Amino acid sequence: MVISNRLATIPDSYFGKTMGRKVEHGSLLLINMAVGIPDGETPKGIIDHFSEALRIPENQKYGAFHGKESFKEAIVNFYERQYGVTLHKDEEVCILYGTKNGLVALPTCVVNPGETVLLPDPGYTDYLAGVMLADANPVPLELEPPDYLPDWNKIDPQVLKDTKLIYLTYPNNPTGSTATQSVFDEAVQRFKDTDTKIVHDFAYSAFGFDDKNPSILASEHGKDVAIEIFSLSKGYNMSGFRVGFAVGNKDMIQALKKYQTHTNAGMFGALQDAATYALNNYDDFLIQQNETFRRRRDTFEAKLKEAKLPFVHSKGGIYSWLRTPQGYNSEQFETFLLQEKSILVAPGIPFGKNGKHYVRISLALDDKQLEEATERLTDLANMYNG
Repeated sequence: MVISNRLATIPDSYFGKTMGRKVEHGSLLLINMAVGIPDGETPKGIIDHFSEALRIPENQKYGAFHGKESFKEAIVNFYERQYGVTLHKDEEVCILYGTKNGLVALPTCVVNPGETVLLPDPGYTDYLAGVMLADANPVPLELEPPDYLPDWNKIDPQVLKDTKLIYLTYPNNPTGSTATQSVFDEAVQRFKDTDTKIVHDFAYSAFGFDDKNPSILASEHGKDVAIEIFSLSKGYNMSGFRVGFAVGNKDMIQALKKYQTHTNAGMFGALQDAATYALNNYDDFLIQQNETFRRRRDTFEAKLKEAKLPFVHSKGGIYSWLRTPQGYNSEQFETFLLQEKSILVAPGIPFGKNGKHYVRISLALDDKQLEEATERLTDLANMYNG
């Protein structure tokens, strides 16, 4: 097998291995609660606009490497409207071909080999690959229940001094925890006069059940310290479009843009037009998305609570973080649920060692499926309460 030594040391992507695979399950109809993709269709207006944009001759040729002016202006206007954050469209905006690409590429752009990067534990699985590809040093940022927020005072001061990049993600994937503006204020204040930078993964920005999710860039000096990576996949039901963007600290943005001039040749113009239309016209749809998942969260958690199943209360995102029964780790419980209840979930361990005794359950199901899945799960009450 021909593979570089560096790539060989990187674990396989969990979701790369598992998405779309054929699974052997029990006698019941399979219910897939592992998928982190909202189940609704892309709004018709966005699809129609995309279809029209396909026919524009300009969109059938190479475009500007760093994106259309109209798309960048829509991003700037969206952030001003939604978060009160002012951005410079050329210096503080970088269009991404799916946010995962930006999250994984970032360490290569801004971190040197051997330098320390703090990764949330639990947190999104593929941050680690980006750090390892940059030959940097990944260190867990321990997040503890019930709120899963960073406690900077519990981290070794020397580790903090050596850290060049910190990943944060709120609403947190997988736990559903959220951050207030004061949480971001504290982080920015702590690192604003240091060499440490922050990347905030804002993929689930649309889903805040108690309060609207804040932007780290809205904190005073936020753009001096951080960039934020925003995805259209979840809020707009546009996961297949693979469109997102990074905004904030101009030095980090320019590094990402330089990297992209060597790895990409400009996003397909019709995709940019569709994303522009979404940002400019679908604020109300984001509110509807949030209400849909808030209702699902309320219904699902009420049933779990009634059955006395232990879970982390979700304040945002599209997941529930369920503790495993005594005697099961996350992978063992995943196998049990698949075989005995024909429910596919994501084990917690790929999200970090603090996920060892949890499974991530997606609420991206229609009402009928979610009701059936809830009944199957609450049938396990004796495993927890026996």
